Amino acid sequence: MARRSRLFSLSALTRAYQRNLKALEKAAKPMRAQAATALKAMPRMAKAAQLPRLAAATPRPRKPRPVAGEWLAGIAPGPAGARRFHLYVPPGLALRKGETLPLLVMLHGCGQTGRDLAASSRMNRLAARRRFLVLYPEQERVANAHGCWNWFDRRSGKAQAEAATLLAAVDQVARRHPVDLARVAVAGLSAGASMAALLGATYPERFCAVVMHSGVAPGTAESAATAMAAMHGKREAHLPDPPGASALFPGVRIDGTPLPPLPPLMILHGDADQVVSLRNATATAALWAGSLGAREGMARTLQRGKRHAMRVTEYRARSRSVVVVREILGLGHAWSGGTAGLAYSDPAGPDASALAWTFIARQFGEK
Repeated sequence: MARRSRLFSLSALTRAYQRNLKALEKAAKPMRAQAATALKAMPRMAKAAQLPRLAAATPRPRKPRPVAGEWLAGIAPGPAGARRFHLYVPPGLALRKGETLPLLVMLHGCGQTGRDLAASSRMNRLAARRRFLVLYPEQERVANAHGCWNWFDRRSGKAQAEAATLLAAVDQVARRHPVDLARVAVAGLSAGASMAALLGATYPERFCAVVMHSGVAPGTAESAATAMAAMHGKREAHLPDPPGASALFPGVRIDGTPLPPLPPLMILHGDADQVVSLRNATATAALWAGSLGAREGMARTLQRGKRHAMRVTEYRARSRSVVVVREILGLGHAWSGGTAGLAYSDPAGPDASALAWTFIARQFGEK
């Protein structure tokens, strides 16, 4: 009997629930009809009131313009956590079967984003002409409040972790796009320049060239406090040892195998830079050249039109230029030849983007 009463109560609840649903549906019909009428009337009301259309009010995406091509977003996980990035793919590549393309990693400076550096350097425009891909990693403000790459934070291991994470971004892009891993280069401005040098010194076998614009040798500081002194040229310059390097025998790993040589380096630096001392350029060049057994050549001055003049010094090893320093007269802490009206960008300087790519392309035999 108890079982029967429970079944009865359940069936009664079910019938009551169904009645309530029908009542709700009946009550909702007028409301739905009113909503439909209001939606139909909205365009007429907007026109009568001369309201701007929603599409016109939507902000345009902040992509570097005016260069056609794809601006692809991605996220790469690594030892330092995930880092966002954008990849620029030029339009109309029409790749041949099995063809792969060079990749240039561009690292922004403090107070910048990858988009800012793309707009200032106009590297995408050059990539469209010369057929290469450009990767713009983004530093997270959680990792550094000023958006700086932590090239200096070696004591805590953060610098090495960020370098490994950036390399993970390169590998992720290479898995998804036609990248020639033998033709990967890295360039950067300010903190990005120091991180570019850290990547080249830590993973020399992975990069065919490094370009530093207004940076510091990445082994010159161990913390934020020492980074400030290093930027002002008040610390002795050093390069970090690559992983597995022997502390007793230079140029050799702990297991006795030789370390790979550093990739060729080009340094651009303004002699009017009040943020990062020019002394860092000459000190980094001497360290890098010493590691490669290169000798310093005679400096020469070049100038094109009304742009800032350059004092160029090359370091050669076995008749090959492996380190080039371009001291730009009158240039402050800015991308040389950059777009006018942008921060950290000087249109009066020589075209740093064209100089960088010419140097990089020379390393893999492209003219």
